[in-house]
Amino acid sequence: METNNEHAAAVKFPPPILPFATIVAGYILGRFMPVLSEYDLPTPARYWIGGLIAVAAVLILVVWPARQFQQSGQDPKPWTPTPEMVVHGPYKFTRNPMYLGMLLFCIGFAIILSDLWILILTPVCGWLIYYFAIRHEEAYLEEKFGDAYRAYQAGVRRWI
Repeated sequence: METNNEHAAAVKFPPPILPFATIVAGYILGRFMPVLSEYDLPTPARYWIGGLIAVAAVLILVVWPARQFQQSGQDPKPWTPTPEMVVHGPYKFTRNPMYLGMLLFCIGFAIILSDLWILILTPVCGWLIYYFAIRHEEAYLEEKFGDAYRAYQAGVRRWI
């Protein structure tokens, strides 16, 4: 992975590892230290609600933005060079739709598994995504695109 800030953002590993680690860690914690299990949603409801959230998160906030990158001839991996800013589609509403989708995927799985630990760990996952990926991407994009990126930052929120 290229991590030279002149050529690409200094992201050192694939960010999707963090949401999957969150789900696994939450599941393991839930098996050893259950929390609020008496407040579980009924089984069919939690599968439908959690499943809809997880599927919608992947389709709308991961697949769609990735296709926006591909249609512009770019690779969505954060450690690859960014020849131009993508500011249409979901990027009109959030600067990080793929990361937002990953967090909503965690919430969907928390509901499906009725696992409060995954829900508790999801904001930690969001902070880790910010620390290990977003801040590096923002610094790279600001350095590369300057005022155009700062104007985009001013008009579009990081998450929602």
